[in-house]
Amino acid sequence: MKRFFALSRTTHGILDLATPAFCALLWLGGFPQLRVILLSLFTAFAGYTAVYALNDLVGVKDDREKFAENGINPGYSVEASEQRYPLARNLLSLKNGWLWAGTWFILALIGSYLLNPVIVFILLTAAVLEIIYCLLLKVTYLRTLVSGVVKTSGPIAAVFVVDSNPSPYFLLLLFVWLFMWEIGGQNVPADWNDTIEDRRVNAITIPIRFGVEKAGFIVIATLALTVIASCFLPLVSPANLGLPYILASLLLGFVFLLKPGFKLYKFNEGRYAARLFDMASHYPLAQLVLISISLVISNFIGQ
Repeated sequence: MKRFFALSRTTHGILDLATPAFCALLWLGGFPQLRVILLSLFTAFAGYTAVYALNDLVGVKDDREKFAENGINPGYSVEASEQRYPLARNLLSLKNGWLWAGTWFILALIGSYLLNPVIVFILLTAAVLEIIYCLLLKVTYLRTLVSGVVKTSGPIAAVFVVDSNPSPYFLLLLFVWLFMWEIGGQNVPADWNDTIEDRRVNAITIPIRFGVEKAGFIVIATLALTVIASCFLPLVSPANLGLPYILASLLLGFVFLLKPGFKLYKFNEGRYAARLFDMASHYPLAQLVLISISLVISNFIGQ
């Protein structure tokens, strides 16, 4: 099973569950029913498991070229499995990989339909965009924008779990926050860490196309916008999230995003890109803890 979980980058996928969970709690301003929570967690896990596996399945040829000479690079602590890229290393057959991804995708579709049929469309769109993202590796650095849209799909779907008719303006605010976090905290740092391997296959990424200095600026700019956008997220919630919540959210943005981001911008070294990726991966979890504590305190005071 380790090979299958490595294919789906399950450690990272489990961390990613915090993002839709945070968005659902924020939007609802409270905790959903237990039945909804359990079904949502299962559906989100199935969706992330399938889509992450899809990334390696579509990109297996390029992955084999990347790591043909020197093997797998060190990676990040959230993706530190010894069996990373099992398809490229012939640890897992393509047939079994597709069966694994297909099974989880079907389960995710069933769960999505039970939660809200609109989520089925979101999931299908995310899968198609993930395929497009992989196919654009040697075509354009603008594939990063596609990644930003894919990463917002799960959290946006979570909103439709708790609100069948969400405000498009608040959805846009949530989208901007998530999109900027993905670009500056995930996608660009990941490409930065894989620069040597990407050059080997003539990939076109932001660090390769613009160089590390401009890539560093893009990282800082998008992370700054992420933190700024987080200040307006309480507007989305019916819960009473006042100044202490905003200040705590700003602190999380500094610790998990801006501080490691500035180090990468200053030193322009791959290890700082990996460090930023790891820290940014834990940012939604920190936000989930914050909103959970805030809602518990708010409910306690209100009683």
